[in-house]
Amino acid sequence: MTVIVSSKEVLSGLATPIELGTPAIVVNIPSQPDEYVIEGYIDLSPMLTGDEVVIEEFIAVDGTNQNLYIYATFKDAQEEPIIRFNSKIIKSDGKYKVQITQTAGTLRQFPYYFVKLNFGVV
Repeated sequence: MTVIVSSKEVLSGLATPIELGTPAIVVNIPSQPDEYVIEGYIDLSPMLTGDEVVIEEFIAVDGTNQNLYIYATFKDAQEEPIIRFNSKIIKSDGKYKVQITQTAGTLRQFPYYFVKLNFGVV
């Protein structure tokens, strides 16, 4: 069986926390008909001195529970502000999610861009 990328979905916009300590969902993909590849970026360049954000990435490896895959905290202005989410193959019921929580400072908007590559067969 030959596997191909049958389609792609671009998920982009501004992640906008509405209050400190409350997660803003960047990407939240429910169960899908087939496996897929996801990758993307979040731009933390809006951060200034006194700002702090937490970025979390979740995957439901068991098909039910979205468990934490990675957790990272960023404080103040970032010298290298682009956060890269490397390509991952997610199973059809993997329920992939990324969220950003601003925990200190002035609320900011964070640009993001993800691409979801959907598999198909020939």
